[in-house]
Amino acid sequence: MDSNTNPELSFNFPPFLRVFKDGKVERFVGTDSVPPSLNIETGVNSKDIVIDPETGVSARLYIPKINDQSQKLPLLVYFHGGAFCIETFSSPTYHNYLDSLVAEANVVAVSIEYRRAPEHPLPVAYDDCWAAVKWLVSHSNSQGPEPWLNDYADLDRLFFAGDSAGANLSHNMAIRAGTRGHELGSVKVSGIILIHPYFWGKDPVGAEVKDLQKKGLVDSLWLFVCPTTSGCDDPLINPATDPKLASLGCQRVLVFVAEKDTLRDRGWFYHETLGKSGWSGVVEVMEAEGEDHVFHLFNPTCDKAVAMLKQMAMFLNMAQCNS
Repeated sequence: MDSNTNPELSFNFPPFLRVFKDGKVERFVGTDSVPPSLNIETGVNSKDIVIDPETGVSARLYIPKINDQSQKLPLLVYFHGGAFCIETFSSPTYHNYLDSLVAEANVVAVSIEYRRAPEHPLPVAYDDCWAAVKWLVSHSNSQGPEPWLNDYADLDRLFFAGDSAGANLSHNMAIRAGTRGHELGSVKVSGIILIHPYFWGKDPVGAEVKDLQKKGLVDSLWLFVCPTTSGCDDPLINPATDPKLASLGCQRVLVFVAEKDTLRDRGWFYHETLGKSGWSGVVEVMEAEGEDHVFHLFNPTCDKAVAMLKQMAMFLNMAQCNS
């Protein structure tokens, strides 16, 4: 992320993004987009909606093939990854994955499009996602503005999920649900799924001590996307420092980690810290041996990715536990 090699650059994050001193941002990953559509093979249908015209916060809705019009399905709110600065809800990577997940789990899914850094530095994305959650909750009486949610979504089975930065968003939305639950009325979050979560901290844990140069790069990335942060022990990025951790607003958490992922040890540390915090729920970690960060998005048909998809589907369809 060193920008010294080009005097015109203010930040360089190869091979993903670079920012020029005049404010211009060039993204090299996650720039492709596909429209919503009906997938003839899976039966999953999707469409885009605008949640807030002023901020541009929007979402892509997915519904599986509906066999029983009277049956309502669990609602999954998904936050895409991309280090808070790349990728979109309409990229082929995320569209195809959400399509597969909805088909496998038989759930309604809403993939949130939040504003990204550096044009909109954190905490903007957190506020965007919370605004989206509150908008979704307005459908709890089946009288919200979106017919698909009114007709098919069961707000008594509400889940958050995301990968990498999206997993960070999922956790922080669950913290808000636990500490600002009055804003959601009677709706509770049943559980959250954190895939290779982007958590960090000032002091290295686990294998981070073996590669301090890489740790320094991740340190600088957090300061880039959240310039007003107190540092890498900010509770937004390091849940272990959060005095509100025990108030996490759900009763079930499923964490996925990958053996070769730089963020692996943070996922395990989250499991340990959450378990000791006084939080009353159940947290489980599943590790994919021999795999790296978000491998399931790059190779979704490999055995471990397919198994992961099935584990997520099972989690989303277990008997509801209210927080």
